[in-house]
Amino acid sequence: QVPLAESGGGLVQAGGSLRLSCAASGRTFRSLGMGWFRQVPGKEREFVASINWSGSSTYYADSVRGRFTISRDNAKITVYLQMNSLKSEDTAVYYCAASPSAAPRPPIDDYKYWGQGTQVTVSS
Repeated sequence: QVPLAESGGGLVQAGGSLRLSCAASGRTFRSLGMGWFRQVPGKEREFVASINWSGSSTYYADSVRGRFTISRDNAKITVYLQMNSLKSEDTAVYYCAASPSAAPRPPIDDYKYWGQGTQVTVSS
C-alpha cells in the first residue's frame, strides 16, 4: 500500500491560483509514476496531469496544458499540482494517484493507489 493524502484545495475566484499537494508514505514512492485526476458529479474521473518516477517526463490534458504544472519532490515524497488561471470548469474533486507502471503516461487502470480527494471550487 502507498497511502496518499491530498491537500490545498479550496475556493478561489476565476483567474486565481491554487497549489495542490499529495503527500505519500513508503519507500516505493520514488519508483512510482504519479498522476492527478479530477471528477465532477455525474461524470467519469478524468486525467489532468502525470509525471514519471524521476520527474523527467510530464503529460497534461489539453484542457489544462499551459495553466497547470505537475512536479514532484522525491526527498519529501510529495507531488504537486500548481494551478494557474483557474476557470469555473476546473471545479472538481481532485485526486492524486500512484502507478507502478513504467509507461510514460499510464492509463487510468494502471493507477493502483488513490488519495481521498480534495475539492477545488472556482467561482466565476
